[in-house]
Amino acid sequence: MPKAVYIRLREQLDQYSVGFPVTESGVEYRILERLFTEDEADLFLHLGLKVESAEEVARRTGRDPAAAAALLAGMDEKGTVFPYHKGDQVRYGAVPFLIGIYEFQLPRIDREMAELYEQYFQEAFLTRTAEEEQLLRPIPVGRSLDISLPVATYNDVRQIVRQQELIAVAPCLCRVQAGLLDQGCGKPLDVCFTFGSGARHYIDRGAGREVSQEEALELLTQAEAAGLVPQPTNSQSPNGMCNCCGDCCAGLRALKMLDKPARAVQSDYCAVVDPDACTGCEICLDRCQMEAIAIEEEVARVDPDRCIGCGLCVTTCPAEALRLDVKPEDEYRAPHATARELMISITRERGTSMIPLIYQKRSGDR
Repeated sequence: MPKAVYIRLREQLDQYSVGFPVTESGVEYRILERLFTEDEADLFLHLGLKVESAEEVARRTGRDPAAAAALLAGMDEKGTVFPYHKGDQVRYGAVPFLIGIYEFQLPRIDREMAELYEQYFQEAFLTRTAEEEQLLRPIPVGRSLDISLPVATYNDVRQIVRQQELIAVAPCLCRVQAGLLDQGCGKPLDVCFTFGSGARHYIDRGAGREVSQEEALELLTQAEAAGLVPQPTNSQSPNGMCNCCGDCCAGLRALKMLDKPARAVQSDYCAVVDPDACTGCEICLDRCQMEAIAIEEEVARVDPDRCIGCGLCVTTCPAEALRLDVKPEDEYRAPHATARELMISITRERGTSMIPLIYQKRSGDR
């Protein structure tokens, strides 16, 4: 039986983002025991998503200021809180498991933790996350759209990069995890981008390195060539962008399990085949991460219920028989304006709260 503080911690993490569901095996508690000491777990229960200084946390929770500062600094090093740096000041806040604590484990993940994460994903997370509003949204790779058509900046993978002042690139934790389990796909690792304050965190912790816009664009070209799907956070001003595969990456793996993944993602495009031009070469079959394409009577057929509109099939079709079409207007959904609005939307959809449970119970806000 896990200790009470870890039970409360799991309940708290389940409030945020896509949650932290319970399993029959209890593997989630083994993960939490590896990530948090009991004192750290207790302090996390008192943190909100709004960042505060160590002094403010100490005053609010009745802790010694020096002890609280040391505890928070240690949790920062372990990737279990979010630090916001401004000048020589640092503030801390709670952070979801996804996107957050899991990704912050990049510098320290080992085979044992990889095994625990994979067990957890298989038992609970993949099925549940596929049913929730998605944290990431697939967008077309750079050369797959008709350049004569207007494209919103949030659908333009290269324009997203060109808007950023600070960019960090880090290895894809999903593919690192798969590699530790001898299940790697061999696709490029250094293709996960974070922007702004998230980039600063990765750089300061040695989890990623700063790159220029030019290098980031070149890495995007390499990711496209390798058949990776660009997925920024599901907002018009994304704070990061992954380049994902259907073999290793949790988000695409979860979508792939669905009968109709296209209905679960916020994508404005779908691949279309010109049957007169198609030669049935089957190159598109390997490029598609959602198994949305089949060859029937030597002609490719796209299942619109499975196509997530990434365009990977378009850019390598030697006969130029594939294109991306904009979905009908009644299927269009603009992404949230900010990542915060995305989190609020998911929270409302799930019926949870961003207020720490310990304060909800005191105030009766349940």
